[in-house]
Amino acid sequence: MKISVALAAYKGQQYIAEQLESILPQLGENDEIIVSDDYPQGLTREAVMNIATRDKRVKYIEGEGKGVVRNFENALEACTGDVIFLCDQDDVWQPDKVSCVMAEIAKGADLVLHDAAVTDADLNITEPSFFAVHGSNADFKHNLIRNTFVGCCMAFTRQVMQDTLPFPEGLPMHDWWIALAAIKKGYKTVLLNKPLILWRRHGDNVTGGKTTAVQKIKWRLKMISSLAKIK
Repeated sequence: MKISVALAAYKGQQYIAEQLESILPQLGENDEIIVSDDYPQGLTREAVMNIATRDKRVKYIEGEGKGVVRNFENALEACTGDVIFLCDQDDVWQPDKVSCVMAEIAKGADLVLHDAAVTDADLNITEPSFFAVHGSNADFKHNLIRNTFVGCCMAFTRQVMQDTLPFPEGLPMHDWWIALAAIKKGYKTVLLNKPLILWRRHGDNVTGGKTTAVQKIKWRLKMISSLAKIK
């Protein structure tokens, strides 16, 4: 099966080369990494193209400058693989991430969510297990109320991607939507209790920031209304 990695970038020049170099050794010659750059006038393009010029599997495209959700949608729409991995610009994949996830896909999983070791900007581990700290599970109602789905720890089949695109307007987060929509549609979801990335958390992260209680309520109302339209 062909693998596509959908990487949404925004001013990602500091860490993106390290991220790409951690992924490429795990991919086959026909696999691909789609980098959608939401700030193409910046330095990310150069950092990516330095690698893309020597590895045809890395493909750079420009985003539309409409934020992280639409940037991931842009990356996903360009993916041609049978299995899609979501990817942030500043993490590091463990050497066995792809093999472990693909083993679950081979056993029938449609959506795989794996654990992560959370680190600081210098990759010093601050949480050995995101799952343990945040009580991650694949229960629909639990995650509608308290989301534990993390896109950089997610992979899914092309069918899941096609059934969750296009993203609804005003969607709070892409990964939350994909997982909840897939579960509601009856796709087999597997939690893999193994930290397969170093999830770098730092002051410049595009996702994962704090939100107000009012914003959280609005997000959940939007998610409920969007999920209600799924047949």
